[in-house]
Amino acid sequence: MMNTTTPQREEPRRGHEQSDINIRSIVMFGGILAVVTGVVLLLMGWMFHYFAELEMKLDAPPSPLAETRRPPPEPRLQISPPEDLKEMRAAEDVALNSYGWMNRQTGIVRIPIDRAIGLLADRSLPVGSNETEAQ
Repeated sequence: MMNTTTPQREEPRRGHEQSDINIRSIVMFGGILAVVTGVVLLLMGWMFHYFAELEMKLDAPPSPLAETRRPPPEPRLQISPPEDLKEMRAAEDVALNSYGWMNRQTGIVRIPIDRAIGLLADRSLPVGSNETEAQ
């Protein structure tokens, strides 16, 4: 006859594994990293201070090229694109919404765009010829 007893299952343990991570090593690494970073920052500060004092002690005249700077050739880059855009749009608004001479000698004038649209709507532009509609 066979043994009909059921095997006993062991209850799983609660908690976490102690072997996965070493907290002490991580804290030591962070501390060493902070100390090394501080030392590097201090050394860099000292270096900048040293070179600034060295430059003052040398008292060398500036390069002659530094004084003769010419502006770059055209086209030059915009210094303030948003300001330039505002100025351009303001000039366009003045041109689109005011009366003015385009060419006084030939008698060409500028009228506001709303007025021009109204005049065109009142006059009803020609639609097209019958020959183009037949095709």
